[in-house]
Amino acid sequence: MTSAGGAGGTVVRCPHCGTNNRVRPNATGTPRCAKCHQPLPWVVSADQATFQAETTSSVPVIVDFWAPWCGPCRMISPVLEKLAERYAGRLKVVKVNVDENQQLAQRYQAMSIPLLVLIEDGKEVDRQVGAVPQARLVDWIEPRLRPATGADAAGHNHS
Repeated sequence: MTSAGGAGGTVVRCPHCGTNNRVRPNATGTPRCAKCHQPLPWVVSADQATFQAETTSSVPVIVDFWAPWCGPCRMISPVLEKLAERYAGRLKVVKVNVDENQQLAQRYQAMSIPLLVLIEDGKEVDRQVGAVPQARLVDWIEPRLRPATGADAAGHNHS
């Protein structure tokens, strides 16, 4: 679905038409496909240098603190990608590798992983520890999402 980000952004493949789109941090909008204009799943990686820009968003952000050696982290990653696709235009997922970003892990007290931190308006509002089932994540995030409207609702039905 995505490739590594960085200063040039993250490449996101549109699940509707297959077009690759470069997505950069955006505090006031959400990414849409350049070809079909459907909302894109917004999953990016962040590090110490990009974290502030990536978590400043007009939609709720789930920050996934993870590590490559963590089995539960590998289990929850595809679930988060599915949620990003399901709630395209309404949710952003930011992945932080705790081994490579120890300062961020300490700042958010990521003692156990996976740790999911929910951020709204730049502030932590909730957190979940462990690989919880998709249904529990849906119950956790849905009350925080703005309602789907127009193209968002139409795109949601196709996923």
